[in-house]
Amino acid sequence: MEVIRFVIATRVPKEEFFSQTAIGRSLSYCRALGFEIHLSASNTRGLPAVYNAAIEEAAERPAILVFVHDDVMLLDYFWPHRLRQALDRFPIVGLAGNRRRLPGQSSWAFLDDRLTRDDQKHFSGVVAHGHGFPPGNLSVFGPAGLEVKLLDGLFIAVESRTLIESGIRFDERFDFHFYDLDFCRQAEMQGISMGTMALSVIHGSRGDFRSEGWRLGYAAYIEKWGA
Repeated sequence: MEVIRFVIATRVPKEEFFSQTAIGRSLSYCRALGFEIHLSASNTRGLPAVYNAAIEEAAERPAILVFVHDDVMLLDYFWPHRLRQALDRFPIVGLAGNRRRLPGQSSWAFLDDRLTRDDQKHFSGVVAHGHGFPPGNLSVFGPAGLEVKLLDGLFIAVESRTLIESGIRFDERFDFHFYDLDFCRQAEMQGISMGTMALSVIHGSRGDFRSEGWRLGYAAYIEKWGA
């Protein structure tokens, strides 16, 4: 059975990872489930650089790669089973996304740089938000288990051979924002389907959609793709 390898970047030092991050605390109590961690601690690089390094490593050591933010708390003890089931349906899976893609979208949920929200009927997935259990909010975007065109980057899982064989990589011009949309656009161009899965998590962040970094990322994204 192919190993599951979490790919995580965090600003905290390695010795504090399991106590000071949500994903570290989650993984610390479920080590018996069997998995590996590709950790970039005290990280100052953009997420795409960290993620691409893990993909290159997987060329020699194949795995199911789970690219996940460090402020995600796993609540589901059966996540390995659910993850493998989801990857049997879709080559790339995430937790929240949009079933359609339109020109100018600034995220899977927004239609433009004014943050006009798309109609929820196109959404798929459920994600809780907060910093502990019970969560402060449960965002029910739509039914999980559906094919989507765009995924939220808080959690993206894919078998390494899918990326190696297709040549898909995370574009390092997108430091933190828009790397996920760009990744999904690449998958769409390659004809690789994506879908959401049902998995109980709490995400610490709801996104930073008005920062200078976000605006620069959107401009770079539109420049690359044209729309």
